[in-house]
Amino acid sequence: MGAGVSAWQLAQAVSKTGQLGVVSGTALAAILARRLQVGDPGGHMRRALGHFPVPGITEKILADYFIPGGKPDHQPFKLTPMPGMRFSPDLLALTVAANFAEVFLAKEGHDGLVGINFLEKIQFPTLPSAFGAMLAGVDYVLMGAGIPRAIPGVLDRFARGEAAELKIDIVGGQPGEEFLSTFDPAAFCGGTAPILKRPHFLGIVASATLAMTLARKSSGQVNGFIVEGETAGGHNAPPRGPLQLSAEGEPLYGPRDVVDLEKIRELGLPFWLAGSYGAVGKLAEALSQGADGIQVGTAFAFCEESGIAPEIKQQVFQLSRAGKLRVFTDPLASPTGFPFKVVQLPGTLSDTKNVPLRKRLCDLGYLRHAYRKADGTPGYRCPAEPVDDYIRKGGTLEETKGRECVCNGLTATIGLPQIKPDNIFDLPLVTAGNEAAHVARFLKPGRNSYTAAEVVQLLLQNVEQPAAAPLEMVMQP
Repeated sequence: MGAGVSAWQLAQAVSKTGQLGVVSGTALAAILARRLQVGDPGGHMRRALGHFPVPGITEKILADYFIPGGKPDHQPFKLTPMPGMRFSPDLLALTVAANFAEVFLAKEGHDGLVGINFLEKIQFPTLPSAFGAMLAGVDYVLMGAGIPRAIPGVLDRFARGEAAELKIDIVGGQPGEEFLSTFDPAAFCGGTAPILKRPHFLGIVASATLAMTLARKSSGQVNGFIVEGETAGGHNAPPRGPLQLSAEGEPLYGPRDVVDLEKIRELGLPFWLAGSYGAVGKLAEALSQGADGIQVGTAFAFCEESGIAPEIKQQVFQLSRAGKLRVFTDPLASPTGFPFKVVQLPGTLSDTKNVPLRKRLCDLGYLRHAYRKADGTPGYRCPAEPVDDYIRKGGTLEETKGRECVCNGLTATIGLPQIKPDNIFDLPLVTAGNEAAHVARFLKPGRNSYTAAEVVQLLLQNVEQPAAAPLEMVMQP
């Protein structure tokens, strides 16, 4: 869904229906800082931070970012430090606290299950993010966009109060070299690490081969899989084999990209199907194929509780009603190199004809790559940063073509755009699955919105639920 779309309000709403609500763990430090700078409407961030168990951190975060009544509209957001292999103490604390707050609020006031979704491609914040979510009692960790074999073991170590490390992918690394990110709960907590509940780990996969690799070679227990097709929103797995594009410029997927569900079933672990499953009848279809349920994103992305700005939701509904909404699988937009689903909307970064090109700038840094500098130390670069900077750091011109600043585009989508000189706001970049074209079907006659509970109710129609399912049947990423 992006960043802050599946926020705590949405995850809580889904969880209260008896399903698994999942918060997005992407860029939460930056999102928390911006929520505080707009005045923390409703006081939710401050309420959650008031429960943060490590002394002194909440006070420092509020002193750094909270603005009573909110900043003036024309005033830029104060930036958070950019993540890298070594976090500053302030960014480390902000990252842990932000993930704690999101999960705390999602779990507040009910006993339903809550998960958090991370991306393997965003490696730098993973360790403090996972620890913060576990401090709040997160029930599930979901992870895709790569091969997250190390994460189950990380969860094991954090549950026992032990330090963990994560190997960082680095371009140009030499044989035998290892670049590691580390996090020590005891040091962070002032000397004594808490013993925490170990959340279930679900790997997000697009092939049976990847599922088998995770099941057999991970550092700890894998508890199940989300089997995601190429019509799902956000980042998609690249097609297998040489990249071929359609006449419209989208990656072409073929028979080799269809997941072998028989091999998934043979692993003996629970799995959920994702990618265009947010429609009546699709849950029953998934159950008939041996799945434990479905993961639904797009239908929830445009409900009342999601973080997408209300005016964007209304644009989507209008185009969906008219049969004119299009989702483009962009092979270039994301700096990760993964295909990325972009909803085509006027006034957003997808509107290349009517919107001036954004001046390249990397100031959030979540999708930066690590690379080995000549002196053997790590450096950081992003294909969406200024072209001259990227090339100076050893990148190529070809790698910069078509790239968008996904970090700022996604934060703008949730109503937290950065303000540039001359009072120019960063534009949204809206991601959703192919089912966004049909999202208006969730609107009842005479209404311009729908709730998460209404989505769940519709999806569960005519589906006989077992008395004791191993996990909830519908989950939301």
